[in-house]
Amino acid sequence: MDYRTRRLRTSLLVGTAFVAGVAIGPASGLISRHLGYGFGFSAFAAQDGVRADTYRLLTLFGDVFERVRAEYVDPVDDKDLIENSINGMLTGLDPHSSYMNSKAFRDMQVQTKGEFGGLGIEVTQDNGFIKVISPIDDTPASKAGVKAGDIITALDGKTVQGLSLQDAVDKMRGSPNSKITLTIKREGVDKPIELSMLREVIHIQVVKSRMEPDGIGYLRLTQFTEQADASLKQAVKALKQQAGGKLKGLILDLRNNPGGLLDQAVAISGDFISQGEIVSTRARHTEDAQRWDAKGNDILDGVPLVVLVNGGSASASEIVAGALQDHKRATIMGSQTFGKGSVQTVRQLGPDTALKITTARYYTPSGASIQAKGIVPDLMIDETAEGNLFAALRPREADLEKHLQSGQGPEQKDEAREKAREEARKKLEDEMAKRASAAPKPVLEYGAADDFQLAQALNRLKGKTVMVSKTAVERKPEDTSTQ
Repeated sequence: MDYRTRRLRTSLLVGTAFVAGVAIGPASGLISRHLGYGFGFSAFAAQDGVRADTYRLLTLFGDVFERVRAEYVDPVDDKDLIENSINGMLTGLDPHSSYMNSKAFRDMQVQTKGEFGGLGIEVTQDNGFIKVISPIDDTPASKAGVKAGDIITALDGKTVQGLSLQDAVDKMRGSPNSKITLTIKREGVDKPIELSMLREVIHIQVVKSRMEPDGIGYLRLTQFTEQADASLKQAVKALKQQAGGKLKGLILDLRNNPGGLLDQAVAISGDFISQGEIVSTRARHTEDAQRWDAKGNDILDGVPLVVLVNGGSASASEIVAGALQDHKRATIMGSQTFGKGSVQTVRQLGPDTALKITTARYYTPSGASIQAKGIVPDLMIDETAEGNLFAALRPREADLEKHLQSGQGPEQKDEAREKAREEARKKLEDEMAKRASAAPKPVLEYGAADDFQLAQALNRLKGKTVMVSKTAVERKPEDTSTQ
């Protein structure tokens, strides 16, 4: 695989790291004696003062490592100490660089590949048990008779109480053709139900689509996995057929899409832009800068396009929104995006471990860095007709500790957002005080009949009046810096 291809397969997943620390690699002769490593530290002593300082710091690390091994209240594993030290070194740089042990590396591969051995059910946690949101069609779960609303109480006879949601999901996943038995409590059924099934390869459904009235298609993309572009093209083709070849508009919903693979963001942008730049990256060294251009045809043949985004739209979602906005190919609607404009490259360190390290910033076709800024929509739309006060509490990249700077001048504090956040905090305190006696409010479901932002996107494509946000109406040209 050549260098360019290697760089293209880059993960842009949003990752919020809350563990911070600073450590300097595998260190001093103390570690080499105990772990059998030879680091050749004598070479440092012959260097200038900077090298000498580095040597002293490495020696300090070795001293701390030895003290922890010898004196910590409980015995500690050397492997854990080294891995935690490496992770501390990386998370001390920015929120998205990290060391991936075997489990984290496998999870990342599942996320980017978009397939795994499992049962095919969407689940959530409910009062200590696991509740089925929905079984995926034509999967072991749906074939065995699992239904939405079922409560999973045990896996292979062992209760799920006490397990985190992730632990329960890990237990349900496994090698294809391996057997698992679910114990289910179903409303209206007195006795527990036991359902046995064989795991199969499950493909994550990242695209959902449907036809809206007046020949307008709705397409929601939840992640940029390896199947994202192919799934999107298939969905657009199906929508065209349902519209009898007369598709009048398309809404691409990227709300709460955290990102994924760079090559998929480039491909999907190219599905709607026939020529010109899509995105560029600038790294530490000038010679490592790269640019990606559109190389295909607009699969919509110029049909009007609206892209919905919000504060949860990040990374690859921002590449697509930024490219379509700069080329004036789509109207971007919703709220300001997350602002993750950094590129993480995954470097495999061994058979099952890897380093995820920030290597570049990316820029929209106009030359604007999205890092810590985000994409400002053409039309700002509140989440509900009453407004979106609590949306101000949703964290963005600029709120993360040690976040990377944009590279385009000093950051400016958004006084309006800070004021909105303070108002939202006070409002939330009032809501929490009333919650004990009031009925819980339903969770907003994107694409549902009461989706206010979707309704405004439909109005836009139909030429009807759009209810814009009371706080910000329209994106102005000066909002995008260029260089």
